[in-house]
Amino acid sequence: MRQGYLIDMDGVLYRGSELIPGADRFIAQLREREIPFRFLTNNSQRTRRDVVAKLARMGIDAEEEHVFTCAMATARFLAQQKPGGTAFVIGEGGLLTALHENGYAVVDHDPDFVVVGEGRTFNLELVEAAVRMILNGAKLIATNLDPNCPTQTGLRPGCGAMVAMLEAASGVKAFGVGKPSPLMMRAARKDLGLTTAETTIIGDTMETDILGGIQLGFHTVLVLSGGTRSDDLKHFAYAPDMIVDSLAELHDRLELTDWNPPWAKPVHPAPAPRERLRTALAYR
Repeated sequence: MRQGYLIDMDGVLYRGSELIPGADRFIAQLREREIPFRFLTNNSQRTRRDVVAKLARMGIDAEEEHVFTCAMATARFLAQQKPGGTAFVIGEGGLLTALHENGYAVVDHDPDFVVVGEGRTFNLELVEAAVRMILNGAKLIATNLDPNCPTQTGLRPGCGAMVAMLEAASGVKAFGVGKPSPLMMRAARKDLGLTTAETTIIGDTMETDILGGIQLGFHTVLVLSGGTRSDDLKHFAYAPDMIVDSLAELHDRLELTDWNPPWAKPVHPAPAPRERLRTALAYR
């Protein structure tokens, strides 16, 4: 059976600006073996090109087609809901670019949607404007509902924390598109061109990557190189298919099976016509 991977980034490939040892080897093997994969991130700040440039600085060779962001998922969702619509945006370049690429205009008055992504441009002036628009009928959309984001110096408020302020002020609940929403994860799987049974998600967070994967029927691999520790697993009613310390360990395990994960069914060649006839006669 064909297999492909959806791979979380922060805590799986790197921490901050530092490569997690072995992540580059894992990605290099995927490319060498032509195994389909996508990097899946809830960070809406960077464009695909920005992400590729960051990975290149760390020694990971990737193309823009390998990157799938929550900004892309959000923009595609909005384009399906209302083609050629308008949005008031609290966010940065990755989100703005994705919206423009999907036919959306970014406006300051009477938008169809108020769209929120993480970033450092958040201020009370934007909050006041957004609340007025929401109360005037604009729909509130969040690229993701993560309450915080890891950085090299600790946690900083995430998109979910920013959206919570708008929800409290307006009394309107936001619709979240990013992980673990099936909208983003199903879209990424379709981008790979794989079936559910052929898709494995690799992540470091039980509440997003693993939860979303299990809900959609993907195979799941938890790496302990990011935000989850072994002791945390007892708090969850669900479990991943595989737990590894890092992508380096996953690489070594897959090397032992010629890169066939334990859940991959072997593909047997179809029997020759004479053999099929012999088999059919044996059951008569």
